[in-house]
Amino acid sequence: QLSCLLRMVTLHGIPKDLDSYPTDLLLFLSPSDYAATGSCSQFFINIGKANVDVLPREAPRRQQLLLEALACLKIPGTQINEENAEILGRLVCDLGGEYIRSSGGSLLKDLSQCGSFLPDQEEAIRDVISSGNTTFGPPAAWSAFTLSELSGLIPVLDHSILQQIPK
Repeated sequence: QLSCLLRMVTLHGIPKDLDSYPTDLLLFLSPSDYAATGSCSQFFINIGKANVDVLPREAPRRQQLLLEALACLKIPGTQINEENAEILGRLVCDLGGEYIRSSGGSLLKDLSQCGSFLPDQEEAIRDVISSGNTTFGPPAAWSAFTLSELSGLIPVLDHSILQQIPK
């Protein structure tokens, strides 16, 4: 439906008020199409707010969006800072384990918004949390506030991590 709606909206070119349309619509638009109305980083800020789960995780379109976002933000390696993580929004849910490990704790808060994880992502999240080298500190220093900030990651935590969290 969204794909069809986008075709109708863009029938006579990209409308200047494209930002006033639902963000989910942008999932079916390419950054180069959007360029007439704004920058690629603005496009991905909007995409980051969209419900990327409209596209299945394995969908080529969703994978392409992540690759285009990384290129737009000029992220050379696998390390993503908090500012870029914020721009990526829900696209951080598609980052592989190598990105999660390299970025340390800068992705944890954003990752806690994801609905599910692949096994390599889960392992990377546990590695980062176990290291204690995050803004949240080691699990032994966590508070109820920390747990609420990372609530979406609780199902990923294993017994060895859960055991360290103060009652």
